[in-house]
Amino acid sequence: MVLTYFMDAPLPETDAREFEEGSIAFEPLETRGEVDFRLIELFFFAYREFTADADEILARYGFGRAHHRILHFVNRDPGMTIAAILDLLQITKQSLSRVLRQLVDDGFIVLLPGDDDRRQRRLYPTAKGRELTLELSRAQARRIDAALAHSGGEDAPWVGDFLFEMGCDRLTTRDWFARKGIVKEDTR
Repeated sequence: MVLTYFMDAPLPETDAREFEEGSIAFEPLETRGEVDFRLIELFFFAYREFTADADEILARYGFGRAHHRILHFVNRDPGMTIAAILDLLQITKQSLSRVLRQLVDDGFIVLLPGDDDRRQRRLYPTAKGRELTLELSRAQARRIDAALAHSGGEDAPWVGDFLFEMGCDRLTTRDWFARKGIVKEDTR
């Protein structure tokens, strides 16, 4: 997918003579200088490819990555509250509102009142929402499996440990891992 950005007005050209000597960097940062840019760039491009397959599928529905995240977590924890998904994804009510409304209106998620508190809204996937989530996850799993197969397969147990350590800083994430039985020893 190629994105094209349109601008109202062209960017102004700058005369380099307007800047003090040495205040413009003309040399690129070294790949392995003060910061090792290898892993940072590997993350950028791995994430781009990891999301590309799902993005293609989502585009058929007019959905984006926010829709995908909500579908994923509602399918992994049917009945979760709106407050719980806000906390888990660290997003605002405003950013959730539009995306959730679209998922509900299009029949991928339903909102049901809570058993104890009828004012509470719980999120559940529909059969349609479950199937789309599985389609998205299968595409991503294929990419992960292929990458692991080309990088040592089962001889690469550190991958799971690494991802676990990268993702477990927030309490909500650690709680999620604990509730779902995702422990460091099982990520291998």
